[in-house]
Amino acid sequence: MSKSLQNRSAALAEILSTNESSLVEDWLKQMSSGVRRFDLIKESELRSQCALFLKLLRQGCESGGTDLEAAAWGPMREMMAEITRSRAQQGFTPSETASFVFSFKKPLFDRVRARYQGDAEALAAELWSATELVDSIGLYTVEAFLKSREQVIRRQQEEMLELSTPVVKLWEGILALPIIGTLDSARTQVVMETLLESIVATNSKVAIIDITGVPTVDTVVAQHLLKTVTAARLMGADCIISGVRPQIAQTIVHLGINLLDVTTKSTLSDAFALALQRTGLSMGQSQPRGA
Repeated sequence: MSKSLQNRSAALAEILSTNESSLVEDWLKQMSSGVRRFDLIKESELRSQCALFLKLLRQGCESGGTDLEAAAWGPMREMMAEITRSRAQQGFTPSETASFVFSFKKPLFDRVRARYQGDAEALAAELWSATELVDSIGLYTVEAFLKSREQVIRRQQEEMLELSTPVVKLWEGILALPIIGTLDSARTQVVMETLLESIVATNSKVAIIDITGVPTVDTVVAQHLLKTVTAARLMGADCIISGVRPQIAQTIVHLGINLLDVTTKSTLSDAFALALQRTGLSMGQSQPRGA
């Protein structure tokens, strides 16, 4: 790092140190109403974040550099990552989160201009250095926000997949897995894992896969069903597919999908009756009392 860069970094650290309290106040005023969002964050919490930001910014500049990837800027990166995670969970938009950093420019630039009044060359150099630093922190904030949001979305998708594939114990040794919606590779994996774990946990011998809630069955969906049936058989459980409607039956025939080795039924009740037979039980109509 050149000596001039070191000098600019040290000068910026001095400006931050001597104007810390006034910078916080002007920064809070600079933030627009859309950024402050008192419905999502308290002013006391925002003030505390501003103060910590200034402290870590000053410490990073005192290290002699403005490279945000340097080790000295580790605490700043950690703080901004934590702020973006909390703001993503609180409902802030990416622009509102980034504006937390970018709204700091004007208060900072005002102090830099006051410091170098009358020295145009030094003012331009210091403003450029400050701009690069604040912009890099702002861009880091946006990237961290998007990563955090992606993690939240991915976790929610996984939770929805788990909730959308419940395994129900119908009888001793008989499980039912109702499927609602379209089957894709990711969901098939969840369906298979959930079913196999339930087969082992309950020591069930028959598993009913109900596709009444599946809108359409194409070659891909059929292949996913066959994989699930095969995996269940390897675990020692017989599989029955129920909910095969006339439209789905016609589609399977037209596509030439081979389901000859799989037992299918049109309704869940028919599949349950067959499952009872295979486990040595039967369903009978109860007789009225006194008959």
